Amino acid sequence: MGKKQMNDRNTKNSKNTKKKKRKNKTGRKILFIFLMVLLVAGGVFAYKVHKNGGGMSGMLATMVGHDENTKKNLGEFKFLILGISTDQENVDLTDTIMVASYNPNTQKATLLSIPRDTYTGKNPAKATAYEKINSLYNRKHRADETLDAVNEITGLNIEYYVVVKTEALIKLVDVIGSITFNVPIDMDYDDPTQDLHIHLEAGEQELDGNKAEQLVRFRHNNDGTSYSQEYGDNDLGRMRTQREFIMEVVRQTAKPGNIFKLGAILDVAKENVITNVDFGVAKDYIPYIVEFNTENLLTDMLPGTTPDWEKTNNVSIFVHDKVQTKKLIQELFHNRDIEEIENTTGEANTNDQSTSTNSMNKSEITLEVLNGSGDSKNLQKVVNQLKGAGYKVTRTGSTNTTSKTTIINKKEIKETLLKNMKDVIGSGTIENSVSSSSKVDVTIIIGKDY
Repeated sequence: MGKKQMNDRNTKNSKNTKKKKRKNKTGRKILFIFLMVLLVAGGVFAYKVHKNGGGMSGMLATMVGHDENTKKNLGEFKFLILGISTDQENVDLTDTIMVASYNPNTQKATLLSIPRDTYTGKNPAKATAYEKINSLYNRKHRADETLDAVNEITGLNIEYYVVVKTEALIKLVDVIGSITFNVPIDMDYDDPTQDLHIHLEAGEQELDGNKAEQLVRFRHNNDGTSYSQEYGDNDLGRMRTQREFIMEVVRQTAKPGNIFKLGAILDVAKENVITNVDFGVAKDYIPYIVEFNTENLLTDMLPGTTPDWEKTNNVSIFVHDKVQTKKLIQELFHNRDIEEIENTTGEANTNDQSTSTNSMNKSEITLEVLNGSGDSKNLQKVVNQLKGAGYKVTRTGSTNTTSKTTIINKKEIKETLLKNMKDVIGSGTIENSVSSSSKVDVTIIIGKDY
């Protein structure tokens, strides 16, 4: 190789080396700029997440474009839930009717069950089956008629409804995997006309979609037996089981791991849910509901009576008590927010018209304690704790094994005292089930969580 050729090659190699260096420098600059943009963007995002409360809730709120003021401007979200049974051809009866509410600022929620036989007509003496609230949807498949009836009964101005087909519950539970739930009693029922077969044993267990449907549709066994009188037999027991199961579904669905199943969950909703809730409204509440603790869920049922058939045209109907309903609605949907304001500001509500039971002190309140924990020693422990705190236990006994301790308000006892009972025994979900015939003010059922 000649000298000139060697020089030309060296010159060419030198130029290539310089080009590579320039490319490397350019590449490093681009990478540096890209990393800086990511760092700044990540910092801004992290700051917004922090301003939105941090955690999963703050992250979701930031992702949907919220700022620190968005939640403050959100009010209580109330909606009607209609669970539709589609097993009988051309008949869509509402087996489940509930009013639900959620307040993202107080993180409190409510479920109010409406008995499916609730009468919506004017004259019970001339009642017809078509005037039961569960038949309204079947007439024209219009949820707004049921919504109007519920608003008339409760005095609430509910705008939204969610109609959920039976298939939705089955598929949702299967998407999540299963729901751990304590079945309150042995369930053994068959109805060939609906192809409905319920066979569940009492106790805590994993329920798939099929078993979940059996659970929420059960009212009584083939031999006529049902839930205990204290639990609430037939429809009353079924509504209580439905409320407790929904609480567990909400709690277990809201686990962080299920965020990756959101697409499948939305697919189930798309296929089996009918609603007038605008997505723009719903998405504003979604980031905050992941923080929800089911202990802040207050549940109850519409108060009323089932008159003798001969007084209601031989039609079995449920007639709600207007006075008690008004009191219950005030307690469930209005007083809780007032108490929240009092707790944060220290200001009492001077317009509070307390009833005589609300003004009772500890020593005047009569308590019934039932042991459903499966451990006989727990009964005396709880009794001693309550008596030591100044309460009067007048009745004790045993009941079906249950997973959760429940404090049932029978006589409109003030919620602050109910919360104190919960603190005394260290666990418990508070429920309202006002009953004028109850011989005690409060019933406490000890669960396995004690």
